[in-house]
Amino acid sequence: MAIPRSVTRISRDGNVTYTQSVDRVNYTIRELTRAALRDVGKYVCKQFQIAFYRRFKKHTGRVGKFTQYWVKYKQENIELQVGMKPNGFYGGFQELGTSKTTKQGLLTHAVQDNIATIIEIESKYLSALEDEARALSLISEEDYEGDGDEN
Repeated sequence: MAIPRSVTRISRDGNVTYTQSVDRVNYTIRELTRAALRDVGKYVCKQFQIAFYRRFKKHTGRVGKFTQYWVKYKQENIELQVGMKPNGFYGGFQELGTSKTTKQGLLTHAVQDNIATIIEIESKYLSALEDEARALSLISEEDYEGDGDEN
């Protein structure tokens, strides 16, 4: 998605007209929110992988590698989803538990134990609204879907 056009127009006869910059502000807020959620997703996936490999000393499974985040649009809202890829099928059983295994809740704990850090990450991005140049430097057109293999 490209940055909205300039807010000033100069006609052929030299008249300068100013247009509203609401679209530009909305774009900046939306992209900063997406960037903040992307970094939160990366952080939560990494914390889950650390907790998973500490909890299960044997590296027999690959559930830690099959953790992924998705930054999605739901109408006007932007949301972050963190979960398991389809190949990490048994990771859902470890997270939620079954009739034979107890609930581990490692992904849930990875989020709940790091709320202060998540707030710090998001405030870093959203405080950039004060300075437009700094805000535009934080916005990148990267893919907003994580692998789970990131370091």
